[in-house]
Amino acid sequence: MTSPACYAHHWHMRVEIVYFEGCPNWQEAGALVGAAAAGLVNVEITYRRVATDDEAAALSFAGSPTILVDGIDAFDDAVPVMELACRLYQTDAGLMGLPTVTQLLEALRRRLPID
Repeated sequence: MTSPACYAHHWHMRVEIVYFEGCPNWQEAGALVGAAAAGLVNVEITYRRVATDDEAAALSFAGSPTILVDGIDAFDDAVPVMELACRLYQTDAGLMGLPTVTQLLEALRRRLPID
């Protein structure tokens, strides 16, 4: 079986960090995604600011930061919200404002089109 790391130059993922300005965690989210993707896949990280509750309700927004991989929430337990709110991620250390690098790595691997 071939390691997914050898495909890093062949696969490209678009990761969008959806956030609102008052969120204390959105900037670090991009760095965590970059660390998780290193050696696994080429990743383009973009940021989308949500400014109003109406805009949040119209998007795939599960609180800030929401991490979308190719337009789909990176985590299966995402619950859409209708307002500007912070997101909590379940980690081994309890509820946190960001997922761990390990959780992000697993989420990216699930999106790879290989076994």
